[in-house]
Amino acid sequence: MIDIDKAIATAVKTGKVEFGAKSAIKNAKLGKAKLIILASNCPKNIRADIEYYSKLSKVPIYIYKGTGIDLAVVCGKPFVVSALSIREPGDSEILKVIKPSESGGEGEEAGEEVE
Repeated sequence: MIDIDKAIATAVKTGKVEFGAKSAIKNAKLGKAKLIILASNCPKNIRADIEYYSKLSKVPIYIYKGTGIDLAVVCGKPFVVSALSIREPGDSEILKVIKPSESGGEGEEAGEEVE
């Protein structure tokens, strides 16, 4: 099993990551994110919106076990992070947390359409 904190930190440093609930909703609507990570204490109305749009555009969601403050510490940010969108994982193996059994064992985005 991969260390989720290390994977998130690596994705923030080497990949393309957007912070915030508004950008997570936008990325979920457009299907631009490869993974959306939500803090466990993300507000229910925001979480519901993100889950709804993510389901429509088939963007996977990972619920981080810590709070927004814990997620901010992992990301190295001086503000609360309730949601973050992974657009490009960089050197991180963060995409392996999503449905590894369905994607042929590699953890890559199986069957995802790219424009």
